[in-house]
Amino acid sequence: MTTDLSTHPLVQHYLTILRDRSTQASEFRRCSKCITEVIMVEAAKQLSLDLMQVQTPLEIADGARLSPGVVFVPILRAGLGMLDPAMGVIPGSSVGYIGMERDEATAEAKCYYAKMPDFRASTQVFVLDPMLATGGSAAQCVEQIKAKGAKNVNMVCITAAPEGIAAFEEAHPDVSILAGKIDRELNDQKYILPGLGDFGDRLFNT
Repeated sequence: MTTDLSTHPLVQHYLTILRDRSTQASEFRRCSKCITEVIMVEAAKQLSLDLMQVQTPLEIADGARLSPGVVFVPILRAGLGMLDPAMGVIPGSSVGYIGMERDEATAEAKCYYAKMPDFRASTQVFVLDPMLATGGSAAQCVEQIKAKGAKNVNMVCITAAPEGIAAFEEAHPDVSILAGKIDRELNDQKYILPGLGDFGDRLFNT
């Protein structure tokens, strides 16, 4: 199942700035942070709570806190732009890292680095990648995560192509996708249209 947040006013606002080719790196990073926070607030609806009581200045009140066990796995390098704001929304989370590099000739992804926490105690895993294009990197990442024991996995991205969503859902029908916007299509070079260019290059000004 894919959730598209494109009707959210803040998603529309920040995505427009990200798309603009004149947006400089510092502003690009700021808007990446802001749009990730909006998307993660929506993603957090899936989290479980531990009920508790707290002493207010006046009396005891019923309350709740997030259950532990949330893990973020950003796909390097672009996913790093989503990590800090995601952890700001859901503090106390663990982090795993996976590096996926796309072969520009074949558009196929290869893993070059993986460092994961123990997923046996995890309650929810969020894979972070700003752009779901062909779906190959994300599918390989989730495959590795599942192999290490992760049960509840969600894919979180800023933009996604219909082709990438279809490929990812075929590989992992049990994993939900949360996207800021579903874009139109991929071009012949497998880049998202209208897209926003190379997210990693624009994020890190390279």
